Amino acid sequence: MTDQNHSLLPRLYGGLMRAARYTAGVIGLISATGLASLPVQAEIGWPEKDELKFGFIKLTDMAPLAIAYEKGYFEDEGLYVTLEAQANWKVLLDGVIDGQLDGAHMLAGQPLAATIGFGTEAHIVTPFSMDLNGNGITVSNSVWEQMKPNVPKRGDGRPEHPISAEALKPVVEDYRQKGKPFKMGMVFPVSTHNYELRYWLAAGGLHPGYYAPHKGDTSGTLEADVLLSVTPPPQMPSTLEAGTIYGYCVGEPWNQQAVFKGIGVPVITDYEIWKNNPEKVFGMASAFTEQYPNTTVRVVKALIRAARWLDENDNANREEAVEILSRPYYVGADYDVIANSMTGTFEYEKGDKREIPDFNVFFRYNATYPYYSDAVWYLTQMRRWGQISEYKSDDWYMQVAKKVYRPDIYRQAAEALIAEGVMTADEFPDFARESGFRAPQTEFIDGITFDGTRPNAYLEQFPIGMKGEDRI
Repeated sequence: MTDQNHSLLPRLYGGLMRAARYTAGVIGLISATGLASLPVQAEIGWPEKDELKFGFIKLTDMAPLAIAYEKGYFEDEGLYVTLEAQANWKVLLDGVIDGQLDGAHMLAGQPLAATIGFGTEAHIVTPFSMDLNGNGITVSNSVWEQMKPNVPKRGDGRPEHPISAEALKPVVEDYRQKGKPFKMGMVFPVSTHNYELRYWLAAGGLHPGYYAPHKGDTSGTLEADVLLSVTPPPQMPSTLEAGTIYGYCVGEPWNQQAVFKGIGVPVITDYEIWKNNPEKVFGMASAFTEQYPNTTVRVVKALIRAARWLDENDNANREEAVEILSRPYYVGADYDVIANSMTGTFEYEKGDKREIPDFNVFFRYNATYPYYSDAVWYLTQMRRWGQISEYKSDDWYMQVAKKVYRPDIYRQAAEALIAEGVMTADEFPDFARESGFRAPQTEFIDGITFDGTRPNAYLEQFPIGMKGEDRI
């Protein structure tokens, strides 16, 4: 099947599905008896816009979109969806802003940054969180060989994980003494990957640099020990192989690709930097959600079902998911490369494969719920590294989080699925008690606790990074 044919499938099926939808509506008018879903459908209403185009980047964490499409969950909601891979995160964001895309698989920082005006300004919201974990930091073979003497070993001679950036610090110093800047790649300035790489470096005593947008400097390299630059995810391995960068932080399958190609070694996963950290989100223009509220809720319903399918029965469906993702119009990497991390394992140095059953989480641990505290964490990292150049009050963080993250939409979708008997209440947060803030989180590599209700107090704990009234 070609990319073009794949994107046209919703339209080919559209007439048939519209007929089915019409028939269901007529049956509902005649007799609702035994059709438990119809009252809920009537309450939400049929989609105001039913032909939709969603964008994604070729990463395994776009999986909920692929599964919602392949399993017919979108069509169950009367939605005829086209999925289209995008060249990079900027193109993807612009597509959502200008209406070329109705929604997209996004970096969690993108809706927040757009809404506060860092980079392209637009009001983007997220009613659905796509996954937890899923990233890694990879270095070139040469850098790994230089790091190895600084890495503690287990009894079997293999490296002890997690590996601190302290092991990289002497390597960076050696490069500096030779007059060579130490360069690493991340995928976008407001990506989880940028913040995770910065977090890891800073926890090991390496300064990743500041942004100063008020001075027109958006390089993020002011005062940096390590220079970070943007590279699109699929290009990371080839850029590393060419020697343009010496390491990178990216989502899968592009860390495992480096192992398979024999050009690099993943030294740490984001699961080890911050256990069960929020990753991608599904982003939509606020104006779209206001103009098409029924469509929006139905999209979220389909995505929730897809996420549940990906995790259910202890990841029993992951091999099928890997086969789907390996198709060229989705991720397009080899089956074995994607399976290396999607089926409960992760390979570091060649042959050093370890069990990490939660490396990719799509539904469990309330992964799909858009927590305000997740938004606050991203905003604190923007402040820490100067993308937010001035002090902001705790109330400001809360206001932005509530403007962008939309658990109210998520709750509508979840309650509809419960009412239809498709899912059960115990699969979701207790909405009557849910505040939108996770309990304080402690499992960070540097031992610092994050309490989303106290963002400025959180920032004060870091020895490296901006806080309080600091300003470049």
